[in-house]
Amino acid sequence: MKGIFPIVQPEAEAAAARPLPLCREAAWDFDSGTPVFSGGKPLTVAGAEAVKVWIWKALMTARFRHDVYTWDYGCEAEHLIGQAFTPAVKHSEAVRYVREALLVNPYIQAVTQADVTFSGDDLTIACKAETIYGEVSVRV
Repeated sequence: MKGIFPIVQPEAEAAAARPLPLCREAAWDFDSGTPVFSGGKPLTVAGAEAVKVWIWKALMTARFRHDVYTWDYGCEAEHLIGQAFTPAVKHSEAVRYVREALLVNPYIQAVTQADVTFSGDDLTIACKAETIYGEVSVRV
């Protein structure tokens, strides 16, 4: 039954109280940008390492470009290309894009550090995220 406060519903609160299943991802070689295989089958990782893989892949994927992903997945940092922003605005926007890309994941509680560095045409992102499994660090 709906109450006078449609945003606060017992069903939504009950769904939010359910524990998350163990996070699992394919093991990833961050240097080559490819999954890790053993015996022709992909290896999997779980917990904090799986969230780390998810973060790396989300930051490397352009948001809104690929039909296979929802519009919540990926990073919009490529929108900075060709913009006439000051360096301070460009830095601020890049940090915002990183935070927005990561905080959609229910396993990530906070992005505690997001350092972005522009060097010519390259954007380097170093971030730390507080997950339900502890802190993870990723460099893209």
